[in-house]
Amino acid sequence: MLVEKNVSLQGMNTFRIVAKAQSLVRVASHQDVQELLQNPHWRDWPKRVLGGGSNIVLTGDVEPLVLKSEVMGLRLLEETDKALIVEAGGGESWHGLVRWTLQQGYPGLENMALIPGTVGAAPVQNIGAYGVELQDRFHSLDAVDLQTGELFTLDAAQCGFGYRDSVFKHTGRMGLKDRAMIVRVRLSLPKPWKPVLGYADLERHMEQSGNHAPDAWTIYDWVCDVRRSKLPDPEVVGNAGSFFKNPTVTEEQCQDIIARDPKVVHYRLDNGSVKLAAGWLIDACGWKGKTMGHAGVYEKQALVLVNRGSGYDGNGATGGEVMTLAKAIQTSVYERFGIMLEPEPMVW
Repeated sequence: MLVEKNVSLQGMNTFRIVAKAQSLVRVASHQDVQELLQNPHWRDWPKRVLGGGSNIVLTGDVEPLVLKSEVMGLRLLEETDKALIVEAGGGESWHGLVRWTLQQGYPGLENMALIPGTVGAAPVQNIGAYGVELQDRFHSLDAVDLQTGELFTLDAAQCGFGYRDSVFKHTGRMGLKDRAMIVRVRLSLPKPWKPVLGYADLERHMEQSGNHAPDAWTIYDWVCDVRRSKLPDPEVVGNAGSFFKNPTVTEEQCQDIIARDPKVVHYRLDNGSVKLAAGWLIDACGWKGKTMGHAGVYEKQALVLVNRGSGYDGNGATGGEVMTLAKAIQTSVYERFGIMLEPEPMVW
């Protein structure tokens, strides 16, 4: 098992932040992790799992051993009367998986098209978009215990999914943060397929096209079109997608905000609470298009923080600049609305 030293991580994180991994291992199978853990030196060394780097902010060189997820493979595992069970390696591109399923005639993931990152990272974040979350299509996953090397399986309940949350983001007795590496994910695509619509952007495409009965490929195209119009391509502008979670408040809190800001964008949930659009809150505080150092707020979507420089010429944003900007936004939103925004990316 080759442990690479002083590896640049700039091309391995979508913010394009300059940082190095003091030690890095490329993991192509769960056996690779088990082999690594046979070495007493690495068995007890702190570890970090890196997928596509689309949900992290690097604030310096990484001292823990970085396990780069490169477990590949896509296959139809099982077909039942109610679902198609698809399995994907943790190192596969999530968007690549979405395209592959549609090419095979397996609809169900189209609303989550163009989400950056790897398949293995998807359960960590419980990714979601346009009315569908990973947990809605999740079957099970295989992961490796980073202490013992044991391969184990978790179902949806054991993953503890929440809004952009799972057991893989928490420490403590029940948490698995930095304690496990996801190597395979299985998804259950429902039969018969039903389109998930209802979001304003998708409704707008229906009206413009006159197509009120879109198939899965059409929804895929609409979702890609919407995301490209609102979000920067990380290959062109360094970013980590949506930087803050949409906060959830009580009906009373929402009414209080509406009394002061009637235009606040909000969505009522089935449990009686109300989800507010974090991007609207940030924009209302005047942050859209603003810059601090080399970190900025995207001009088309205030929910996205961006790297104003390429980083390759030494003029890119540092992780410290990104987090300074994020904290300034949090303070501004809290002072105006009494809401503390929670970041989505993990900070290394």
